Order: sequence, then C-alpha cells, then structure tokens
Amino acid sequence: METSKTMEEPDVGILCYISQLPGFRGILKQRYADFIVNEVDTDGNVVQLTCLEPPPQMVEETKECEVKVSDEKMSESKSYEAEIELFRSLAGDSDAEKLESLISQVDSRTGSEDSASHIVLSPDSDKAHRTAVHNFFKQNFKFLVTDTTDGPDASSKCIRVRLDSGGHKNNGRNSKKRKERGEKPFDSRGSSNWPEHLGKFLRFHLYKENKDTQEALGIIGKMLGIQSKSFGFAGTKDKRAVSTQRVTVFKQQASRLAALNDRLIGIKVGNFCHVKEGLLLGKLLGNRFTVTLRGVIADSEDTIKAAADSLGRHGFINYFGLQRFGTGSVPTHLIGAALLRGEWKTAVSMILDPREGERDVIRNAREYYKESNDIEGTLRQLPRHLVAERAVLQCLKKCPGDYLQALKAIPRTLRMMYVHGYQSYLWNHAASERVQKYGFDQVFPGDLVYYKGDDTEKETGGVNSECNDDNSDDTYDCSHLDETSGTDRPESKNTLVKVVTAEDMSTGNYTVDDVVLPMPGSRVIFPTNEIAKVYHDLAKKDAINLTESVHSVKEFSITSMTGSYRRVFQKPLDFEWELLAYNDSNKPLAETDLDKISKTRSANIIKQEEQGQGDEDKDLSDCKKQPVSSRNSIGLSTDTNEDSEREVGSEQVFSSNRQETQMALKLSLTLPASCYATMAIRELLKTSTSVAYHKTLNQ
Repeated sequence: METSKTMEEPDVGILCYISQLPGFRGILKQRYADFIVNEVDTDGNVVQLTCLEPPPQMVEETKECEVKVSDEKMSESKSYEAEIELFRSLAGDSDAEKLESLISQVDSRTGSEDSASHIVLSPDSDKAHRTAVHNFFKQNFKFLVTDTTDGPDASSKCIRVRLDSGGHKNNGRNSKKRKERGEKPFDSRGSSNWPEHLGKFLRFHLYKENKDTQEALGIIGKMLGIQSKSFGFAGTKDKRAVSTQRVTVFKQQASRLAALNDRLIGIKVGNFCHVKEGLLLGKLLGNRFTVTLRGVIADSEDTIKAAADSLGRHGFINYFGLQRFGTGSVPTHLIGAALLRGEWKTAVSMILDPREGERDVIRNAREYYKESNDIEGTLRQLPRHLVAERAVLQCLKKCPGDYLQALKAIPRTLRMMYVHGYQSYLWNHAASERVQKYGFDQVFPGDLVYYKGDDTEKETGGVNSECNDDNSDDTYDCSHLDETSGTDRPESKNTLVKVVTAEDMSTGNYTVDDVVLPMPGSRVIFPTNEIAKVYHDLAKKDAINLTESVHSVKEFSITSMTGSYRRVFQKPLDFEWELLAYNDSNKPLAETDLDKISKTRSANIIKQEEQGQGDEDKDLSDCKKQPVSSRNSIGLSTDTNEDSEREVGSEQVFSSNRQETQMALKLSLTLPASCYATMAIRELLKTSTSVAYHKTLNQ
C-alpha cells in the first residue's frame, strides 16, 4: 500500500461489478441537495422533520422544571448592586451592563433559561486578568459559572458567564466528576429537579445540510452551553447531503432547542419528545436515500432501464465505499496499519503531516507545525473541525514525546476508525476475490453463510452479524469519517455462521444472498476456500499478522478485536427510479423535509386567508403555522451560489447554459445501516464514485 495523491477505488479493493451491462454517465452530488438521507429507525419508520415547534403539552410539562431551577439559581432575594459596581471597576462598563442584564432577567424571571442562559464578556488577551474575573465570579456570584471560549482573533479569549444549571447547593467541587465516572454517554449538566414523570432524554429530529453530524451537534451544543457528549445518535450521516436523523440529549427542554431554529444556518431541529433512554451507535435499521444523478447521458433509455432493473434484481457488491477510507491523501487504513504494527510515532506523523489537496489554511497549519514544532501556534491556526489533529497536539503539549498517549487522546469512535479502515481494506479485497473466482449467482463449498439452524454443522463462529457502521457517504478529512460502533454495538446479535459443505450445495438451503465474509478479529472464522488466503497475504505485505499482536495495546490490535461478518451482496429495498428533464442546474429536483414543511405552511396560510382569519385551524399542530426561515438562509436558494457549491463548481459551470435541457435520474432506495449508497450507484453507472472523478464531469 502506497500513499497516493488521490485515492482511487482499486487502491482499497473496489474492483468488480455484478452485471456486465454497460453503464452511463451521471454526476453524483453536483449539488449537496442531490443526496438526501433519512434515517430508518429500529421500528422501520423513515425519520423525517415535519414539525419545528414542541407540542404545547410538552411546553407546559417542562415549565415546572424551569420554575424549580430558577428558584434554585437565586435562593436568596438580594440586590447585587455592590458586586456589580465592583465588577465594573474590574471589567468596565460594557461587561458590567451585560452582567446586570443577566442578573435582572433571572431575578425577575422575565426570561427562562432560554433567554437568560449566558453572556459573553469582551475579548481579553490578558490571562492574568481573565483569572481575576473567574475568581471574582466564584467569590461573589455563587449561582453563576464561568468558562473560556475563543475570541474573535487568535490572540484573545472571551469569558462566558452562565447560570449554574446544577444549582449552587453543590455537594463539593468533585461531585460532577464523581457522576461522570459512571461513563454514561451524557454529562450531568441537566437540572437536578427534572419532573419525575418525564423521560430524562429529549429526542429530536436533526435536519442538516452540507454538514457533518458531529459538526452540527457541536454548533447546537455550543449554543446551549453543553458538551458534545451530552448528545446520542445512532450513526453519522453524509456531510455533502441533506439528511435527517434522530438525536437524544440529556435533560434539555424542547423550547430551548426550538428557539435555536431562527439562528441556525443549514440546521433545523424538531419533532420533539421525551424518552427514557438515549440513542447509542447502531440503533437504527438503515437509511432511505433519495439520490439525483444529473447530466445523465446514455445510449438510450433502455440502457438506463436495464441497469436499474439489474440493480433491483441482483443488487451490488457490498463494498465499503471510498468515504470509509477518508478523502485525504493519507487514507485511514494506512494509519490503521501503522497502529497494528505498533508504530505510534509514524501514525502521529501521518495524522499531522502536510497532505495533498487540502485547503490553504489547513496546509499552512500543517507545514508550520512540521517546520517549527510550535504546538500553541499550530493550534491557533488549525480549524476546529480537525478533531483528531487538535486532540493529538493538545496531548503532545502536555506530554511531549508520548505518541501513544496522544493517539489515545483522539475521541474513541474516531480513533477506532483507523483500525476499522484497515479491516475494511482487507474485506474489500476479499470480496473482489470472491466475485472474481466464484461469481455472484451461487454459493460454493468453503463459503461462509449465516447459519439458518436447519442442520447440525459444528464448525461455526458467532459474533455480531455486521460491522455496524453507518452510511457516511461524504467526508472531507479524517475527523469526519462515518461513525462505526464496530464490534462494540450495544445490541449485537450473536449470529452464527457456518462453512458451506457439498451437502449444503445439494440441499439448496443457502443462496448467494447468505454469503458473508469476516472483518478480521479474534472470534471470527475464515472461509475454507481460496478466499481466506487474500486476508493473510495482504496483511503479510503490510508486516501485519492477523493471529498475533506485536504490542499489548488492545484497542489497536486485531487479535484483541472480536471481529464481525458482512454480507458480500446487497439488494436495495423499496427501489424506485424515474427520469427527469431539467434546464436549470441550480434547481432542486427532489423535495427535502424542509421543502415539505414550507409547502405545508404556505398551504395553511392560503387556507387561513380563505377562511377569514382561520379560527377553525386552531387545533392544527402549532408547528405548521410557525414561520419557517427562508430557503436562502439554509442554502437552498436556486439563484445564489453558496460557498459549499463552489467546491464542485456546478453553479458556476452551468450558469451560462441554463436553457440547455438535460436529463437527471432520481433514485429512491433503502439500505441497511452497514451499506453505502455510493456502491449501489457505482454498480448502476459502472464508473468510479470518487469525488475527484465526479468533479471532472462538472467541467
């Protein structure tokens, strides 16, 4: 495996197609709204954003919580005039007025936590002065807490002041740490007076455009003043897409989140309800995709029809898509191989070193670090979405030279992606070998299949049935890969697999749809035909032994991982397609959830006008009457060229020939959580799904 400037599908084992039918030209993700993803929950329901406001009953239920919290915040009714004047001499008039406003809101209860949640003081580059301000609040305002956030420029910081949502009757300063030691997937910042009859988690639908799941939740968390780990979700969704998924957050009021909608750009939240448990990775059945391929050119409509029919009948090879391996010039599986060999310093260098094809601001930060070794200066330059890089640098700042510790500082779900990437690399190559040697229409002796329980074959291996990653069909750096619970899925099924025998061949108990291949680990068995050799030969080339570990760091060792199985062939469910003609390349060709809400709202306004003031509609859900931000505000305008679209350049390319009629193919399909929609589209088009290739089609 060699690092190349642009990673291509063959580099990661994506080599074969099922059908020999000709493909056709089509542009994938010319606009991010051409790729719509809706999560499918564990009950089989497609998750959609239909309502932006909490039900009135939910608002009433949580008022009780607000009142109790406000009582706790200011248990003593006293004037803070003297303290505010002292603060004025310390911080100046502007910040004193902000503080006075915050206190008056809480004291008079004119605002709930929504309106009086926090203030941000003026930028301050003097660390000693900031310390004095922090200490002032500790001594004089027990019901407020402070922390530090980034200022408008690299040299300054801002102090944020917010209500202490745990109240000041705290059981010692370590009480929060004690709570967190339970390793629950949320923090303890919620109200201690949460109504007993309400579930402690608020579940909502997160709608996002051209944003990664973690990025979107980071923005929401910052606005609410809570940590990212307070949120739970079943899997990340594509970045360059419009997606809707379920999210849970611990002890938050729906009204607080709903109030963010007017300020959020490219993100909306809604469909609120309280539940008893938070979401965990893997708690989903799959995803419903609506994909629009633009600029379709084929020999004839029959070519498209034949390709679509074949995809529906035979499916596609269930490869891990290119997104699994990152889109940078240093693929995740290369870093994974270094980790499996125990080469900690090499792995850190691969994460931090300059790469081909990155934006100037990132490249400059990487080059600056390589030349200067100045961690502080690099962190000031490095964009916040580079989570892995920032975590590594912050750890190296505290523990210079401790590369293993620096790797462990990367959030777990992210750092595990490197080793999972290597497992996926091996799996893809094995799948290609299986298709090349045995085809796609029948099982062969030595194949592995899911055990159906109708025979007594003893040679079985049981671990969870799939590598439960989610479909993140677009990434832009290694910190935004598709999340995976890997072998850690909380609800893993202990599914048995067996080796196909000659007897099985004669009984016809198993079909090619049952064939699986292992993701290497300590508890999987390998096929007993020639396919097993692919795994060991490839690993040997990378100086890796799949049955022994050269180091004792369990999380970076294949022998300490359970492993899993993955179906080799996958058919799309509820597959539909249609050809569309269009002559404006900027015009959306598929409706998003937000489009549907806007349409409902418009219909209700017309209905109200027709009925006078529409009193009869009062029983309709309030959410349908709420103003929805204009489409421009979240990047759905058909006339403007937003930055995200300039990356691909589709609007600029086609702006001069808007009258030229073109064809688009709109596909709708549902896939299980471990499948990549891009791999289904690859089978249809018979062309690469790489971002670089589809950019060339725009030119």
